Amino acid sequence: MTERKPPDASFESFVEKQIRDAENRGDFDALPGAGKPFDPSAESVCAYDENWWIKRKMAREGISVLPPSLALRKEAEDTLAKALAAPSERIVRQLIEELNPKIRDMMFKPPPGPPLGLKPYDVDEIVRQWRQARQSRDVREERQGRL
Repeated sequence: MTERKPPDASFESFVEKQIRDAENRGDFDALPGAGKPFDPSAESVCAYDENWWIKRKMAREGISVLPPSLALRKEAEDTLAKALAAPSERIVRQLIEELNPKIRDMMFKPPPGPPLGLKPYDVDEIVRQWRQARQSRDVREERQGRL
């Protein structure tokens, strides 16, 4: 049991003295997890967070909750990556043409949260980039085949 705080000592200095005394006695030397990173999924954390099971389920399922504008930014980034790696021009056009209405909707009806910061993509420009990336990839493959 701890001693009582003397009336003339400040609370902070009293607590610091108790910690220093415990360190000198070696009370902190063999604690479990010493020197290891903190694991927020540990059972001990569950006692302090009433939504621990929801967070753990979301992490296990790979679900993240983003504001709508950030979710659309992420979708746009993923869609552009898919478009540039697509096997045909038809698929590139289809991907971008499916994304643009979502961007337009959010531009004209902004949701709560951070601003979108996107405008609809120029389909022909994305197709041009796709052709250029495909052409340079074909040249690289051709050069590797000759070596």
